[in-house]
Amino acid sequence: MWEAILTIAAIALIAGLALSYAWRRLPADTGELVEEVNRLLPQTQCAQCGYPGCRPYAEAIVDGHADIYSCPPGGETTIRNLAGLLDIEPEILEPRESHEPAVAVIDEAICIGCTHCRNACPFDAIVGAHHLMHTVIESECTGCRLCVEPCPVDCISMRSLA
Repeated sequence: MWEAILTIAAIALIAGLALSYAWRRLPADTGELVEEVNRLLPQTQCAQCGYPGCRPYAEAIVDGHADIYSCPPGGETTIRNLAGLLDIEPEILEPRESHEPAVAVIDEAICIGCTHCRNACPFDAIVGAHHLMHTVIESECTGCRLCVEPCPVDCISMRSLA
């Protein structure tokens, strides 16, 4: 019986030492930092950064797989906020593409009602029925530009809010 107790105690001691070693050597949980980075992003889920949404982009930033300069809707303010949080010096970059605040505008005379733009909009900011004219609800539009490319008749343009 003592033999069984000593065996279990030895196994527990070895497991405890292994867990202690792993806790000290393995990277710390980055979940809280990911949450903080995600809170600073604009939450447009536009995928212009190359990731399917803001949360995966935040995870990539924390893991070191992405830089802080890939969020056009967030602009310079987001870059500065992320740099402050991550304690890095933000670089002054030439804009990859000019993304001043804008909303989509549909030329209703040209629109054929194909619904491609409506399906592409992650914010349901475009309303209209199949084969009927569509329009943009400006208060819902984030200016992510995801509706522009799918339009087969090029009836969508971006109007500056600046």
